[in-house]
Amino acid sequence: MTEYEFLADTMGRLIQGLPITLELAAISVFSGMVIAVLLAVARAASRPAEMFVRAYVFVLRGTPLLLQIFMIYYGLGQFAGVRQSILWPLLRQPWWCAILALTLNTAAYGSEIVRGGLNSVPAGAIEAARVAGMSRFTRYRRIVLPIALRQALPAYGNEMVIMVKSTSLASIVTLMEVTGIAYAIISETYRALEVFLCAGSIYLVLNFLLTRAIAVLEHWLNPHVRRART
Repeated sequence: MTEYEFLADTMGRLIQGLPITLELAAISVFSGMVIAVLLAVARAASRPAEMFVRAYVFVLRGTPLLLQIFMIYYGLGQFAGVRQSILWPLLRQPWWCAILALTLNTAAYGSEIVRGGLNSVPAGAIEAARVAGMSRFTRYRRIVLPIALRQALPAYGNEMVIMVKSTSLASIVTLMEVTGIAYAIISETYRALEVFLCAGSIYLVLNFLLTRAIAVLEHWLNPHVRRART
C-alpha cells in the first residue's frame, strides 16, 4: 500500500466515527447551554442558589474533564444506590456517561459566559421594561435573555469549538469516535504521525465550519452592526 493509499484508507475509516463525534458535540452543547442559562439565572435569583452555582462552577472548572469522565464512568457504579436506581441502565453505558460528563463540564463554563452576558444588559433597557409594566418573567424572556445571549455568543462560540475537540476524550471510555478509531488504526499499523494528521484535519474542518456558522449567526443577530457597515 502506497502512502497516498494509506492516507485515503485512514481518512475513510476515521470518517466512519464522525457521526458519533457530531452527536456527542451537538447533544452536549445543546443540553449544556440549557443548563448554563438556568444556572446563570438561578445565580441572580437568590443567595442560596448563588452559593450552589458558585460551588458547581468551581468544582467543574477546577478539575480536568478527563478526570470527570473517569469519575462518572468508573465511579458512579461503586454506589449501590446508583446501581439500583432507574438511571443505572443509562449510566452503565459509556455513551451516556460521556454525554453527562461533557454536558456538566460545558454547563459550568457556559454559565459564566451567560452571566457575563446578563451583566452586560443595559440598566436602561431593564428600567424601560419595568416602566412598560412587564413582569419579571416577561422582562427576562423578551429583553434580558435575548440581549445577554447575543452579547455572549462570541465567547460561547469558543466554548462550542472546545467541546468539539473535547469529544476526543470519549475514546477513553471505549467510544469509537474519530480519535477512538485513530487509536485503533495506530495499534494496527504503528503509523501515529499519519493517522493523527488525518484525525487532526477532520477536527480542523469541523471547527472551521462551526466558526463560520457562528460568525453568520452573530452577523444576523446584530442588524445595527450591518447597517453601520453599509
